[in-house]
Parts: sequence; C-alpha cells; structure tokens
Amino acid sequence: MQQRNRLVDILYPLLIALLIGALAGLGAVFFRLLISWIAAFFHMAGSLFAGSSGEAHWLWRLLLPGIGGLIIGPIIVFWAPEVRGPGVPEVMEALALRGGHIRHRVTIIKTWVTAIVIAAGASVGREGPIVQIGASIGSSLVQLFKLDRDKRRMAVACGAAAGIAATFQAPMAGTLFAVEILLVEVQASYLSNIVIASVTGTLVSRYCWGDAPVFHVPHFVMGHPMELLLYMGMGITAGFLSLVLMAGVFGLPRIFSQCRCPLWLTPALGGIMVGIVGLFFPQVLGIGYETINDALTNNIPLTMAILLVCAKIAATSFSIGSGMSGGIFAPSLFVGAMTGAIFGHIAQLIWPDAILSTSYYSLIGMGAMVSGTTLAPITAIMTIFELTYNYEVILPLMVACIPSLLVVKFLHGYSIYESKLLLLGINIVRGHDVNKLRSMVVNDYMDRDLQTLQVDTPLCEIRDKMEASSFPHFIVLDLLGEMAGVLTLRDLRSQMTHPELFTETTRAAALMQKNVITVEETHDLETAFHLFAKNKFSFLPVVRQGQPRHVVGYLKASSLMAAYDEQILKDHILPPLQWVCPLPKRKK
Repeated sequence: MQQRNRLVDILYPLLIALLIGALAGLGAVFFRLLISWIAAFFHMAGSLFAGSSGEAHWLWRLLLPGIGGLIIGPIIVFWAPEVRGPGVPEVMEALALRGGHIRHRVTIIKTWVTAIVIAAGASVGREGPIVQIGASIGSSLVQLFKLDRDKRRMAVACGAAAGIAATFQAPMAGTLFAVEILLVEVQASYLSNIVIASVTGTLVSRYCWGDAPVFHVPHFVMGHPMELLLYMGMGITAGFLSLVLMAGVFGLPRIFSQCRCPLWLTPALGGIMVGIVGLFFPQVLGIGYETINDALTNNIPLTMAILLVCAKIAATSFSIGSGMSGGIFAPSLFVGAMTGAIFGHIAQLIWPDAILSTSYYSLIGMGAMVSGTTLAPITAIMTIFELTYNYEVILPLMVACIPSLLVVKFLHGYSIYESKLLLLGINIVRGHDVNKLRSMVVNDYMDRDLQTLQVDTPLCEIRDKMEASSFPHFIVLDLLGEMAGVLTLRDLRSQMTHPELFTETTRAAALMQKNVITVEETHDLETAFHLFAKNKFSFLPVVRQGQPRHVVGYLKASSLMAAYDEQILKDHILPPLQWVCPLPKRKK
C-alpha cells in the first residue's frame, strides 16, 4: 500500500503537468489565431503592420492604437488589474506571495485584452501574456482539483513553461524560462514536471502549426576570429539599450501620475503616441516578427536599423508604460535584431573580404538584448540555439549575452520584470525568503482560544486568572463584547509597587491599556512582524477586517517566528529528505 501511494504521488503530478502542457499549448494556438481574427476585423490584413498600414488612411493608422487602448483601459482597471503590463511580473508575484494562486478570470481577460491591443498595433509581445495565460491555466486546474500549495506553484511554472515552449516550439527554452526567471530558487522536484509540460506544449504547437519556424533563421557561420570582440561590443551596447528601454517603460507612468490622468484613460493616450510613431515607422507596430525576419534575411539598411531601434524603444515605452497588456520579450528581440544589423554593417566595413552577413549579428543581438532585459542569459542562449540548432552560435552568444547582463547588473541590478515588482515594494531578487512572511496570512497562525476579562472584573479575580494562566495576557471586553483594552502582567506592576493606591474591588478598566495596536486577520505576517519590531510587544490582538474592536484571536511573536522557521525548513531542507522522514502536518 505504501509503495502504491508513493507511485500515485509521483505519477499524479506528471499527469497534471501533461494536461497543463496540452491546455497551455492550445491556449497559445488560440491566442495567436485570436490576434489574427481581431486584426482582420480592424482591416489590418492580419499582423503585417509594416506592409498593410500604408494602405489605410493616415487618420485610421494614427487613432487605431488609441482606440484599442480605450477599449481595454476600463477592463483592466475595473475588472482585472493584474493583466496590466507584461504578465511575467504578475506570475512571479503570484508564485512568491500567493503560492501560485491566480484568479480564474485572468485567463480569459488577459487573452482578449492583449489580443485587442496587439491587433490594434501596440508595440508589445505575445510571449509575456502567453506566460500569464499558461500560468493561469495551471493555477485554475490545481484549484479545480483542490491540490495543495506546493502543487499549485509547480502547476503555475508548468503552464508558463508550456506557453513559451509552444510559442517558439522550443521546449528547452520554455523549461529554462520557468526555472531561471519564475521560480528563482530551483526545486528539483518541479523539473521533470516542467519538462513534460514544455514538451507537451511544443507538440501541440507543432501539430497545429506544423514545423514552420517563427523566424527565418540563417545558417550561422563566424567568418573572422576577431568578430568576437565586435560581438562583445554589441553585448555591451545591448545592455545599455536594455536600461534605456526600462527607463522608458517605468518613467512614463510617473508622467501620467503627475498629470493626474485617470488610469483607465492612460492606455488610450499611450496608444495615440504609438500611432504617431507608427505613421513614420509602421515596422514597429504590433509584435514585429516580420521586421525581425527582414533583419535575419539581411534586408535592413544601416540607417533604417538605427531609426528602428529608437522608434521601437519609444513605441514599446508608450505601450507598456501607459498600462497596456503585453510582453517585453518580442520588443527585446526586435531591438536586439536591429542592433545586430547595425553591428553587422560595421563588421562588413571592417572586414570587407570576409564572408559576413548582417543577419548573423541580428541573430546574436536578439539573444543579447533578451539577456539584458530579463537577466536570464541561459534562457536567452538556449532560445536562440533552439531556433538554429547550430552549435557554432553558442560561443558568440555567450560573448554577447554575458556583457549585456553585466552592464544591467552593475548599473541597475534588476531585470525589467523585477523592476516592476520593486515599484510595488516586492523584492524577489535579493533572496526569495524576503517575501516568505508576506505570503503567510495572520488568520492561519493566530491563537483563537481567547483569554478575556470584563471591564468590571475586580482586582482579586484578575490576580487569580493571572496566576492560573500560562500566558497572562488578557483582552478586556466592554458590555457589548467589543475590545475595550488589553491587560497583561506588566500592567499590574504599579499595583504591586504601590498597593495602597488600589483595593480588591479595583476594576480592570482602571488597570488596562486603552490604546491598543491590533492587526487584522487578513494581514500578512510581514505586517505583524513590523508591528512587533516597532513596539516590542509579545502579542497582538487580531481583529476582523473592517471591525477594529471585534477580536477574533491573538498572534504571539513566538508563533510568528516559529511559522517563519517552519516555512524556511520546509522549503530548503525538507524537500530532499521528506520521502525518508515525512513530517506530521501542523495543527491549525
């Protein structure tokens, strides 16, 4: 029986991962088709913005991104704020603070909202939204099957990995994306499930789309050994461009806030700005894969490459910075491809006799830019490698991706995803344990066995209760059963020091502390921790949300520290040992 249960514990998560991978793959397929359908409705002839925009009236080209922003603005603000932005930071937040819990509505709303803005021409990618959609599918399935918190985190990672794998038909890239960017701390028990989900998502994608590649990738060759120095310089440049892109994306919301613009209106204003850029450079509208393919087939002149780098950064900043829903992965690939084209033209000037193509540099530039914005060089390297399956590309990728990473690390220290979380006060980079307390709710760790006194309880009875209690801390209630104050052994010191001032009939109301600091049952333990640290209390009364005098329990400082130690022990020591010596479940 024990072996059978263990077999079920192993196989059940694998089957869940298989199901999540299939559903996330189908979600990626549907999402791609939805973008095409909505784009056709907008009379944009599919997603070929660069070719079709010139056929439409200039006023329509100017207003369409703003119309898309006006449609999705109220939906994001009033229905699902978590679909705002790239999508990946929201998944990271859900994994770190809510154990992977994502609301069911996110799958549907994220799909439609992002499809609308991409079809309208917003300069965003579909990879980040696909990550959030896949993660939401995983979270919803676990909630449906009522699995535990650890399984939910695994399922979210599986869904995200399957989404990326299905997009690029690259299972290794999907797996590494989940491990390197989302999970932060690798748990070996998740890895096999993530791999299965990624492979399944890739198979579903290939079944629906065939083996047609996303990009027209050239057969990479390195014509001159000294090219590595140029690749290194390109990596450094990509690092600085990553910082410029971050500055644009996170600087624009400050401008909107200073103008006191309503949140639901900012996507429309950002869309108008995107439309203005698109009038001159329609190549930067939408996802931009067609223009990336032009760079990969050596069809981007030097001057145009320089202009497109600036235009794409501006359009992406207006799109994501204004609050639209969309990813940063595709814009990073676009800027990297154009940067590579610039360095490719430089290489042709330096070595005119060598067999060089700007497409080689565009390919490496894509990886370097992704490495700089995401601070995930292994994911960037493996993504480009899986597009080429050419080992000769690995060394130039390493030479370009690592300098890009180092520039961003040294000058800023955080990826574009982590930067958004930092603006919300969430620090995942400096150690995953920073957010442990923030993911734990007071209600789960408080004591419900209240010790109470009435405001008219006499001193003689108070002393008897103090002597009989192992934790002499009492909530004093008024005649309506609401908290009037707190009485502890420390409050009786004045009575013991000056007994002549008190009689046996002195009431609790004369001895208690009336100004009581409380914590709500829905608050996280980090909030309670700061209250303990600031006030040197040994316990805090726990009150119902919105009812500051209705006490439902109390939280001990010792209970908080014990809960934190238990969580750290569980995450860092027990997983490899739990199959040998499983721990009993903590009593609620």
